[in-house]
Amino acid sequence: MVEGGTGAAGLRVVLWDIDGTLLHSRRHGAFKEYMAPALVRVFGTAGRLDEMVVSGMTDLQIFTEALHGEGFTAEQVRERLPELIELFLGGMRRMADEGELFQALPGARESLEALEREPRYLNSLLTGNVEPAARLKLRLVGLEDFFRLPGAFGELSHDRRDLPAVARERISRHLGRDLNPEQLVVIGDTPNDIACARHFGARAVAVATGRSHTPADLLRHSPDAVLPDLADTELLLRTLAAL
Repeated sequence: MVEGGTGAAGLRVVLWDIDGTLLHSRRHGAFKEYMAPALVRVFGTAGRLDEMVVSGMTDLQIFTEALHGEGFTAEQVRERLPELIELFLGGMRRMADEGELFQALPGARESLEALEREPRYLNSLLTGNVEPAARLKLRLVGLEDFFRLPGAFGELSHDRRDLPAVARERISRHLGRDLNPEQLVVIGDTPNDIACARHFGARAVAVATGRSHTPADLLRHSPDAVLPDLADTELLLRTLAAL
Protein backbone atom coordinates (compact mmCIF):
# COMPACT_ATOMS: atom_id res chain seq x y z
CA MET A 1 0.00 0.00 0.00
CA VAL A 2 1.40 3.40 -0.98
CA GLU A 3 1.35 6.49 1.23
CA GLY A 4 -2.14 7.89 1.08
CA GLY A 5 -3.79 4.48 1.27
CA THR A 6 -4.92 4.03 -2.33
CA GLY A 7 -3.98 1.67 -5.12
CA ALA A 8 -1.33 2.61 -7.64
CA ALA A 9 -3.71 3.07 -10.59
CA GLY A 10 -5.89 5.61 -8.78
CA LEU A 11 -3.07 7.55 -7.17
CA ARG A 12 -2.46 11.16 -8.22
CA VAL A 13 0.63 13.11 -7.20
CA VAL A 14 -0.01 16.85 -7.18
CA LEU A 15 3.17 18.76 -8.00
CA TRP A 16 2.89 22.27 -6.62
CA ASP A 17 4.70 25.34 -7.84
CA ILE A 18 5.51 27.76 -5.01
CA ASP A 19 5.91 31.41 -6.05
CA GLY A 20 2.66 32.87 -7.31
CA THR A 21 0.81 29.63 -6.59
CA LEU A 22 1.13 28.93 -2.87
CA LEU A 23 2.68 32.21 -1.73
CA HIS A 24 3.74 35.71 -2.73
CA SER A 25 6.57 37.89 -1.58
CA ARG A 26 5.30 40.94 0.29
CA ARG A 27 7.15 43.18 -2.19
CA HIS A 28 7.10 42.49 -5.90
CA GLY A 29 10.65 41.77 -7.08
CA ALA A 30 11.99 41.26 -3.57
CA PHE A 31 14.01 38.25 -4.77
CA LYS A 32 16.40 40.66 -6.52
CA GLU A 33 17.32 42.14 -3.14
CA TYR A 34 18.91 38.87 -2.02
CA MET A 35 19.92 37.36 -5.36
CA ALA A 36 21.75 40.40 -6.75
CA PRO A 37 24.24 40.73 -3.85
CA ALA A 38 24.98 37.01 -4.08
CA LEU A 39 25.75 37.28 -7.79
CA VAL A 40 27.97 40.30 -7.18
CA ARG A 41 29.88 38.49 -4.42
CA VAL A 42 30.54 35.41 -6.56
CA PHE A 43 30.84 36.83 -10.09
CA GLY A 44 31.48 40.54 -9.54
CA THR A 45 28.24 41.51 -11.26
CA ALA A 46 24.51 40.82 -11.16
CA GLY A 47 24.39 41.19 -14.95
CA ARG A 48 20.93 41.99 -16.24
CA LEU A 49 19.06 40.57 -13.24
CA ASP A 50 17.42 43.87 -12.39
CA GLU A 51 15.66 44.10 -15.77
CA MET A 52 14.59 40.46 -16.03
CA VAL A 53 11.05 39.13 -15.83
CA VAL A 54 11.62 35.72 -14.27
CA SER A 55 8.10 34.29 -13.98
CA GLY A 56 8.25 30.51 -14.37
CA MET A 57 12.05 30.30 -14.62
CA THR A 58 14.23 28.00 -12.55
CA ASP A 59 16.78 29.67 -10.29
CA LEU A 60 19.56 28.13 -12.36
CA GLN A 61 18.03 29.67 -15.49
CA ILE A 62 17.71 33.06 -13.79
CA PHE A 63 21.38 33.10 -12.80
CA THR A 64 22.55 31.85 -16.19
CA GLU A 65 20.52 34.32 -18.22
CA ALA A 66 21.41 37.22 -15.92
CA LEU A 67 25.13 36.58 -16.44
CA HIS A 68 25.16 35.49 -20.07
CA GLY A 69 25.87 38.97 -21.38
CA GLU A 70 28.80 39.29 -18.96
CA GLY A 71 30.57 36.36 -20.62
CA PHE A 72 29.86 33.65 -18.05
CA THR A 73 28.84 30.24 -19.36
CA ALA A 74 26.12 27.99 -18.00
CA GLU A 75 28.84 25.60 -16.83
CA GLN A 76 30.60 28.34 -14.87
CA VAL A 77 27.35 29.32 -13.19
CA ARG A 78 26.56 25.72 -12.30
CA GLU A 79 30.03 25.24 -10.79
CA ARG A 80 29.51 28.21 -8.45
CA LEU A 81 25.88 27.42 -7.66
CA PRO A 82 26.54 26.13 -4.11
CA GLU A 83 28.19 29.45 -3.21
CA LEU A 84 25.35 31.43 -4.76
CA ILE A 85 22.75 29.43 -2.88
CA GLU A 86 24.50 29.84 0.47
CA LEU A 87 24.82 33.59 -0.02
CA PHE A 88 21.30 34.33 -1.23
CA LEU A 89 19.75 32.11 1.41
CA GLY A 90 21.61 34.16 4.00
CA GLY A 91 20.18 37.31 2.46
CA MET A 92 16.68 35.83 2.42
CA ARG A 93 16.92 34.88 6.09
CA ARG A 94 18.13 38.36 7.07
CA MET A 95 15.25 39.98 5.18
CA ALA A 96 12.78 37.58 6.79
CA ASP A 97 14.19 38.43 10.23
CA GLU A 98 13.60 42.12 9.55
CA GLY A 99 9.92 41.63 8.73
CA GLU A 100 7.42 39.33 7.06
CA LEU A 101 8.88 38.55 3.64
CA PHE A 102 6.33 36.07 2.25
CA GLN A 103 2.62 35.45 2.69
CA ALA A 104 0.62 32.32 1.90
CA LEU A 105 -2.04 32.93 -0.72
CA PRO A 106 -5.74 32.59 0.17
CA GLY A 107 -6.80 28.96 0.14
CA ALA A 108 -3.28 27.52 -0.05
CA ARG A 109 -3.33 25.87 3.37
CA GLU A 110 -6.94 24.74 3.00
CA SER A 111 -6.17 23.18 -0.40
CA LEU A 112 -3.18 21.27 0.92
CA GLU A 113 -5.17 20.11 3.95
CA ALA A 114 -8.03 18.95 1.73
CA LEU A 115 -5.70 16.89 -0.46
CA GLU A 116 -4.08 15.33 2.60
CA ARG A 117 -7.52 14.13 3.70
CA GLU A 118 -8.13 12.42 0.34
CA PRO A 119 -6.38 9.02 0.05
CA ARG A 120 -6.10 9.42 -3.72
CA TYR A 121 -3.79 12.44 -3.60
CA LEU A 122 -0.22 13.07 -2.50
CA ASN A 123 1.36 16.53 -2.36
CA SER A 124 4.82 17.17 -3.73
CA LEU A 125 6.78 20.07 -5.24
CA LEU A 126 7.84 21.06 -8.72
CA THR A 127 9.36 24.50 -8.43
CA GLY A 128 11.93 26.76 -9.98
CA ASN A 129 13.32 27.44 -6.51
CA VAL A 130 16.46 25.62 -5.47
CA GLU A 131 15.47 23.14 -2.79
CA PRO A 132 16.87 25.01 0.26
CA ALA A 133 15.06 28.19 -0.81
CA ALA A 134 11.83 26.27 -1.46
CA ARG A 135 11.93 24.70 2.00
CA LEU A 136 12.74 28.03 3.67
CA LYS A 137 9.91 29.89 1.93
CA LEU A 138 7.40 27.20 2.86
CA ARG A 139 8.65 27.13 6.44
CA LEU A 140 8.29 30.91 6.74
CA VAL A 141 4.59 30.70 5.80
CA GLY A 142 3.88 27.51 7.74
CA LEU A 143 3.36 25.16 4.77
CA GLU A 144 6.53 23.05 4.86
CA ASP A 145 4.99 20.08 6.68
CA PHE A 146 2.66 19.29 3.76
CA PHE A 147 5.59 18.27 1.57
CA ARG A 148 7.18 15.06 2.80
CA LEU A 149 7.71 13.44 -0.60
CA PRO A 150 10.76 14.16 -2.74
CA GLY A 151 10.18 16.71 -5.50
CA ALA A 152 11.98 18.53 -8.30
CA PHE A 153 13.77 21.85 -7.82
CA GLY A 154 15.42 24.71 -9.65
CA GLU A 155 19.04 23.68 -9.21
CA LEU A 156 18.47 20.60 -11.38
CA SER A 157 18.06 22.20 -14.79
CA HIS A 158 18.10 25.40 -16.78
CA ASP A 159 14.88 24.14 -18.42
CA ARG A 160 11.79 23.66 -16.28
CA ARG A 161 10.51 21.07 -18.76
CA ASP A 162 13.11 18.64 -17.40
CA LEU A 163 11.67 18.68 -13.89
CA PRO A 164 8.54 16.46 -14.16
CA ALA A 165 10.66 13.49 -15.22
CA VAL A 166 12.90 14.03 -12.21
CA ALA A 167 9.88 14.25 -9.92
CA ARG A 168 8.37 11.06 -11.34
CA GLU A 169 11.62 9.13 -10.93
CA ARG A 170 12.21 10.31 -7.36
CA ILE A 171 8.64 9.78 -6.18
CA SER A 172 8.32 6.40 -7.90
CA ARG A 173 11.48 5.23 -6.14
CA HIS A 174 10.25 6.59 -2.81
CA LEU A 175 6.85 4.88 -3.11
CA GLY A 176 8.15 1.68 -4.67
CA ARG A 177 5.68 2.18 -7.54
CA ASP A 178 6.25 3.08 -11.17
CA LEU A 179 4.09 6.15 -11.71
CA ASN A 180 2.81 7.02 -15.18
CA PRO A 181 3.07 10.61 -16.45
CA GLU A 182 -0.70 11.05 -16.40
CA GLN A 183 -0.72 10.32 -12.66
CA LEU A 184 1.15 13.59 -12.10
CA VAL A 185 -0.72 16.89 -11.91
CA VAL A 186 1.28 20.12 -12.11
CA ILE A 187 -0.36 23.15 -10.46
CA GLY A 188 1.21 26.50 -11.25
CA ASP A 189 0.60 30.08 -12.25
CA THR A 190 2.68 30.49 -15.44
CA PRO A 191 2.83 29.20 -19.02
CA ASN A 192 6.11 27.48 -18.10
CA ASP A 193 4.26 25.36 -15.52
CA ILE A 194 1.81 24.28 -18.22
CA ALA A 195 4.60 23.67 -20.74
CA CYS A 196 6.60 21.45 -18.42
CA ALA A 197 3.52 19.31 -17.70
CA ARG A 198 2.64 19.05 -21.39
CA HIS A 199 6.24 18.18 -22.33
CA PHE A 200 6.17 15.19 -19.97
CA GLY A 201 2.57 14.09 -20.49
CA ALA A 202 1.37 15.16 -17.04
CA ARG A 203 -1.87 16.99 -16.32
CA ALA A 204 -1.74 20.78 -15.97
CA VAL A 205 -3.92 22.97 -13.74
CA ALA A 206 -3.20 26.69 -14.00
CA VAL A 207 -4.11 29.14 -11.24
CA ALA A 208 -4.33 32.85 -12.02
CA THR A 209 -2.76 33.92 -8.74
CA GLY A 210 0.58 35.08 -10.10
CA ARG A 211 1.48 38.66 -10.87
CA SER A 212 2.17 38.17 -14.58
CA HIS A 213 -0.61 36.11 -16.21
CA THR A 214 -4.38 36.48 -16.40
CA PRO A 215 -6.76 33.53 -16.81
CA ALA A 216 -7.00 34.39 -20.52
CA ASP A 217 -3.18 34.34 -20.83
CA LEU A 218 -3.06 30.92 -19.23
CA LEU A 219 -5.91 29.50 -21.33
CA ARG A 220 -3.93 30.25 -24.49
CA HIS A 221 -1.41 27.61 -23.39
CA SER A 222 -4.03 24.86 -23.20
CA PRO A 223 -3.91 23.61 -19.61
CA ASP A 224 -6.41 20.96 -18.56
CA ALA A 225 -8.07 23.55 -16.32
CA VAL A 226 -7.70 27.14 -15.15
CA LEU A 227 -8.75 28.27 -11.68
CA PRO A 228 -9.01 31.92 -10.64
CA ASP A 229 -7.30 31.09 -7.33
CA LEU A 230 -7.25 28.46 -4.58
CA ALA A 231 -9.96 30.03 -2.43
CA ASP A 232 -12.62 27.50 -3.48
CA THR A 233 -11.28 24.20 -2.16
CA GLU A 234 -14.27 22.24 -3.42
CA LEU A 235 -13.70 23.59 -6.92
CA LEU A 236 -10.10 22.44 -6.77
CA LEU A 237 -11.15 18.95 -5.69
CA ARG A 238 -13.77 18.73 -8.44
CA THR A 239 -11.22 19.92 -10.98
CA LEU A 240 -8.66 17.33 -9.96
CA ALA A 241 -11.27 14.55 -9.87
CA ALA A 242 -12.21 15.31 -13.49
CA LEU A 243 -8.65 14.93 -14.84
